[in-house]
Amino acid sequence: MSAVLTRRPGLARIRATGSPLHLLCLGLVAVVVLAALAAPWLVPHDPNDVDLGNALAGPSAAHPLGADAAGRDTLSRLLLGARTSLLGPLGVVVFSTVAGIAVGTAAAWRGGWLDSVLSRSTELVFAFPGMLLAILIISVYGEGLLAPVLALAVAYLPYVSRLTRSLVLAERARPYVSAYRVQGHSALQICLRHILPNIAPVVLAQSTINFGYALMDLAGLSFLGLGVPALTPDWGRMVFDGQSAIQHGYPLSAVLPCAFIVLTVVAFNVVGERWADRIARRDR
Repeated sequence: MSAVLTRRPGLARIRATGSPLHLLCLGLVAVVVLAALAAPWLVPHDPNDVDLGNALAGPSAAHPLGADAAGRDTLSRLLLGARTSLLGPLGVVVFSTVAGIAVGTAAAWRGGWLDSVLSRSTELVFAFPGMLLAILIISVYGEGLLAPVLALAVAYLPYVSRLTRSLVLAERARPYVSAYRVQGHSALQICLRHILPNIAPVVLAQSTINFGYALMDLAGLSFLGLGVPALTPDWGRMVFDGQSAIQHGYPLSAVLPCAFIVLTVVAFNVVGERWADRIARRDR
């Protein structure tokens, strides 16, 4: 009985705050995700359909958000670009979170030399700039989404592993863990069934914040021409392609994807920080 009473609330007990800013950002996240999922059915034109006669055209009935320097429909590229722009950060978050949880849990539970080796290794990775690591890997394997996603996942892993380690250390000292060990439960069972569900809300809150930063980093790589291939609709690539249009007085094709990047990053960060703040208040 005491084992149940001493457990902290799990994911189902954590509720979002009701502040207007949080609800607005949560709604924006939902709209962006739904738009990315439904993009193939929403796009009015082929995003790669080049029409030089329509280059840098302003908003019209046929092209509600105008066209870029190659005459491609801006709205279609924004909608389909959302899929690539969200898929990359999702890969970074999934890889870094899964690996970070495994590393942090092993270091906290086993302790000793394993804790020292894993902690020092993650600190070395933590000291190496993620963007520089991504650029180095891209220079070896060429442009594409996989190389920068893996590089940034490695760079983000220390954030998750250090957080997980501290949370698992705190949970391991609680009475319910000792009770389960006395009952004969293995370390793997205790971690998977009891400790990880208890720390999941905090880790997921951090992963939500990491998602926003990963989106910004990947967009920055695409802006430098080091991310997705040239014909792939992507917000960062659209800003890169729209540089020349800005010089000619047609900023819309570059400003719109830039605005989407900023708003989406801010929305994910606000949602993650509000969630983390809510969890911290409940644990006091």
